[in-house]
Amino acid sequence: MSDSSSTRTAVDVLLYTDGACSGNPGPGGWGCILRHPASGTDKELSGGAAETTNNQMELQAVIAGLSALTRPTRVQVITDSTYVAKGCSEWLPNWKKNGWKRREGKKWMPLKNAEFWQELDALLAKHRVTFQVVKGHSGHPENERCDELAVEAAAGFKQR
Repeated sequence: MSDSSSTRTAVDVLLYTDGACSGNPGPGGWGCILRHPASGTDKELSGGAAETTNNQMELQAVIAGLSALTRPTRVQVITDSTYVAKGCSEWLPNWKKNGWKRREGKKWMPLKNAEFWQELDALLAKHRVTFQVVKGHSGHPENERCDELAVEAAAGFKQR
């Protein structure tokens, strides 16, 4: 007896992401590609901010990609940001439990980028998300394209 569900992919959408910043902080951009393997379609998104950090743009790329999904979806995020991948899969539950604070030595400190992490937390609750980290600027085609989108978006903020 064959099970047709076993031939389906483990994910519904692949989300490739990257962020860029000229100066840190400075003008920044993010880019992402949403790929729907079943239909073979891609959707590219990008944006940026005049005064931001690279980590914020890395986070925003994932937020934008997940926000574009209209229903709960199984997503694999492919990113070159260990900060984003570990933050989402390892650190976030403790940050949330500790009131969006992190321990530095014996002191509790406000979590950097808490508003991004909180938005991401809500999206992670809606979707089933896994993370894969790829080496940045190593010729990975989708990561390189996301970088192009991010740099292009950042450049638009430099000229303002």
